[in-house]
Amino acid sequence: MNEFKTDAMTGRELMAFRIGTQEFCVDIMAVREIRGFAPATPLPQSPSFVRGVINLRGAVLPIVDLSARLGLGPAEPTARHVIMVVQIDSPLGNQIVGLLVDAVSDILTVPGDAVQPTPDVASEMAKMFVRGVLAIEGRMISLIALDNVLPAVECEAA
Repeated sequence: MNEFKTDAMTGRELMAFRIGTQEFCVDIMAVREIRGFAPATPLPQSPSFVRGVINLRGAVLPIVDLSARLGLGPAEPTARHVIMVVQIDSPLGNQIVGLLVDAVSDILTVPGDAVQPTPDVASEMAKMFVRGVLAIEGRMISLIALDNVLPAVECEAA
């Protein structure tokens, strides 16, 4: 598992984004770029949360509908949606993937101890995708475990 290595004094930077009314975040070091929404070319027999692929400067980039992957239902993309291009450390090595999200909201600098563990009442599926929860400025933000967004078997399918 790709745990964050930081002490409580140095802090870490996280990129916050929205899916529906919920806020999530990822380690900013995993984010390569943010692009406007572009329709993806579907791939036959791909998992339901893989919208397809786009051309990113000559490279084929798989697009994951993060809303569908997290069990929140498929997104209905509009011009306001964005694709966060992230690097995922998977069992197959480093992989660049586009995550379809509603909007990127801000960059958070939080102390290393600000991330609370995922509550025990959460399902095992929720714990698989959510590494922890931040309670800041009256907001509850779930920290996404990027290494579980595309499990090894589904990486091969994408």
